[in-house]
Amino acid sequence: MLVYEVNITVRNAVAEAYRAWLGDHVRELLTLPGFLSAEVFVVEPEQDDAEHQQMVVAYRLESHNCLTRYLREFAPAMRAKALERFAGQFEIQRRVLAPLVEMLRAE
Repeated sequence: MLVYEVNITVRNAVAEAYRAWLGDHVRELLTLPGFLSAEVFVVEPEQDDAEHQQMVVAYRLESHNCLTRYLREFAPAMRAKALERFAGQFEIQRRVLAPLVEMLRAE
């Protein structure tokens, strides 16, 4: 298992429309091979930013091979959909998190 993290900075002018679109986008990705789950977060800024909002999507995938397949076969088309609708209105940074250790709360 690994986490594919997508950090999004979107202009406030389109933030509501982007959030609505993002929900559909995430649901579509969850139909692809190897995607197990996703969490969508709104970043609570230390200081208000009148121009931007930030969001993070953390996808859980079965394996690095599943991510590689997604990036090769599906990512270009999925990313093009965002650009068609919101070109110039958002920025994306991505990273892959591989598990080191999982700790659970002691009962």
